[in-house]
Amino acid sequence: MNNVMQIVQLLMLVSAIIFSSTLRADMEMDDHPVLAKVMLDRLELRVTDGSDVLNWEGQGWLGTDLNKLWIKMEGERRGSVTEDAEIQALYSRAIAPFWDLQIGARRDFQPASAPGSDRTWGVIGLQGLAPYFFEISSALFVGESGRTDLRLEAEYELLFTQRLILTPAVEINFYGQNDVATGTGSGLSDIEAGLRLRYEIRREFAPYIGVNWNRKYGNSANFAIAEKNDVEDVQWVLGVRAWF
Repeated sequence: MNNVMQIVQLLMLVSAIIFSSTLRADMEMDDHPVLAKVMLDRLELRVTDGSDVLNWEGQGWLGTDLNKLWIKMEGERRGSVTEDAEIQALYSRAIAPFWDLQIGARRDFQPASAPGSDRTWGVIGLQGLAPYFFEISSALFVGESGRTDLRLEAEYELLFTQRLILTPAVEINFYGQNDVATGTGSGLSDIEAGLRLRYEIRREFAPYIGVNWNRKYGNSANFAIAEKNDVEDVQWVLGVRAWF
């Protein structure tokens, strides 16, 4: 565990050094202004059997076209309990048109009722725009005790009008080993897919409705059954998307 923490800290230090040096170099060039953006991709209420769920996902960046510092956050709260949350700090470097390579660290926060289930990971990822305008994100996370997590995400925007937009999205997680404390099993762990229909009152602000489906597989499903939790769930969604 100490070795992994040292590697994660080293990754964060290297990322900060690279970012500061490349940002300073970019600032010396007139054609690379420093910009910033904050995006609230999802702030939504998921209506399901039992207690409804408040879900959020957001990210922000600071930097130039070539070099950026990214902060990504997401989480889920049921009733008065935050069931899980994570934050990532990443250095991002453009390696091709529309594609960025990212390295950094991720920290997971689990509820107080599950002591010892917080996790720290090193991150290396790739995100960008694939042909036909599919937004793709992939990341490999390496954590304590040899834990690994491969996350694949894809999203597409279908424009009915300039304001009415349908967004299908999918996220898939694969884990390298069982982690009983967090209820994740090796292999294919879970799939989450959703459809969200938003109306952009302004480009920067859009309420939406939709449906979300998620399912656990393998030992993740077995862990859920043992805890008397659902293996599969369908949720109706009401939310808002914004950026600044």
